[in-house]
Amino acid sequence: MVVLNSLHIPPSPSASSPSIATSFSNCSNASLHLTRRGALISCSTALVASFLNFCDPILTPPSYFSALAVQHVQQEDELEQEEDRVVRLFLETSLSVVSIKDLELSKNAKSSLNEVVLTEDENAKVEGTGSGFIWDNFGHIVTNYHVVEKLATDKSGLQLCKVSVVDAEGKRFYREGKIIGFDPAYDLAVLKIDIEGHNLKPAILGTSNDLHVGQSCFAIGNPYGYENTLTTGVVSGLGREIPSPNGKAIRGAIQTDAAINAGNSGGPLVDSHGHVIGVNTATFTRKGTGVSSGVNFAIAIDTVVRTVPYLIVYGTPYTNRF
Repeated sequence: MVVLNSLHIPPSPSASSPSIATSFSNCSNASLHLTRRGALISCSTALVASFLNFCDPILTPPSYFSALAVQHVQQEDELEQEEDRVVRLFLETSLSVVSIKDLELSKNAKSSLNEVVLTEDENAKVEGTGSGFIWDNFGHIVTNYHVVEKLATDKSGLQLCKVSVVDAEGKRFYREGKIIGFDPAYDLAVLKIDIEGHNLKPAILGTSNDLHVGQSCFAIGNPYGYENTLTTGVVSGLGREIPSPNGKAIRGAIQTDAAINAGNSGGPLVDSHGHVIGVNTATFTRKGTGVSSGVNFAIAIDTVVRTVPYLIVYGTPYTNRF
């Protein structure tokens, strides 16, 4: 998102208006303790207030304009604080988000798998992209099953996943993601990467049983291959049902209007504290357009927490073992 700001510089006061000049000077000194936007708003407001008061002090009491100026400053400061909070949330949370590329090796490939993962040469074809997030310090990555379905069902040995990761120090590196376990019924899968020489920043998990419709949420992922993309929205609905890759229903899904597009799948949906509350999974599109309708879904984190440990330890979901 690009935000364009215009800087308005008020005209210089004339020598014939000493009260205007004095007010502008005093306001300039006060602006040292304000943000840039707050200072500009307060200076402009105080200047207008002084001019009107100079013209007719009876009709325009100084106290009114002083209160108006303070109100503008407070509103601008609150806006900037909110923006700063979202920026900090993204910077802290994005370190836990990874980008996943599905690659198909050429049958006559002469390169080793590691060379293909690092260079992505002509011997590898990109089949698709997705997202995921770091589960723990051991290199486990959680994503959607449909993101790695080709790898999970591959019998040719030509499918692999290239995972792009940023470590805790902010250094990006690439590894091959090896599938550890998957559960099509909940559209979840776990990859494992080699983390030698790197320290990871696992995502902070939240809960989904205490969510409320209307609260803010943020989706981080790689839509259409654009890494580290942030979209914002609110929780639009709770307890939804969405189809899973095996045709069954995934219950308890979170509905949101935070934009989720191709490539966002598997990435985290987080709350205002940066805690993961869901795994971004699906979106409804307008028929024939491919354009998102704004009705998007994430698998609730409580469901993920019940499923992923079994996939890490046993490679299969709980229901397959008993």
